[in-house]
Amino acid sequence: MLDYTYEEAYAAEEYANICGVDEAGRGPLMGPVCAAAVILPRGLVIEGLNDSKKLSEKKREALFTVITGNAVAYGIGFASAEEIDEINILNASMLAMERAIEALSVKADFALIDGNCKRNIKIPAETVVGGDAKVPSIAAASVLAKVSRDRLCYELDKEYPQYGFAKHKGYGTREHMEALRKYGPCPAHRKTFLKFLDNE
Repeated sequence: MLDYTYEEAYAAEEYANICGVDEAGRGPLMGPVCAAAVILPRGLVIEGLNDSKKLSEKKREALFTVITGNAVAYGIGFASAEEIDEINILNASMLAMERAIEALSVKADFALIDGNCKRNIKIPAETVVGGDAKVPSIAAASVLAKVSRDRLCYELDKEYPQYGFAKHKGYGTREHMEALRKYGPCPAHRKTFLKFLDNE
């Protein structure tokens, strides 16, 4: 159930601009991990807003327009496949979150972060496990992160059409695995996620 309990609790502690932060794309075998940070007007109700994983692609796209049109500020951040290979997926996810917060046009003074890790976040923050189903600003961030990453997958699909990125968004589907075995990895793939290929 989405409500402003968390935001209101920190607003009462004199925090003025509280952002929700979430990421998309930890699991895929290719492409960057994407994060978004969103500051919503206090009490704004966005019809149909929910954890992005529970929404259709069409609904996420519609909500993207509503969120970006109504947010006080929003920021998108990426960490590349190369950075994921270099510093691991958890650290890369936190780096993308850090970049999303820094990209906000209105500076946030507190962050509510989905999950249980707030490593390297430079402003005061609290983690909220399952926050994308509880906190409106985190749910909004989950939608922006997912849509932004999916749009990038469509661009990568044009560049490397043989892998079917537009269809599976880089996840390890049977179709993707067969393409990897046939063509080998492309520059967009996360090399550290493909070690299983060495054993085949």
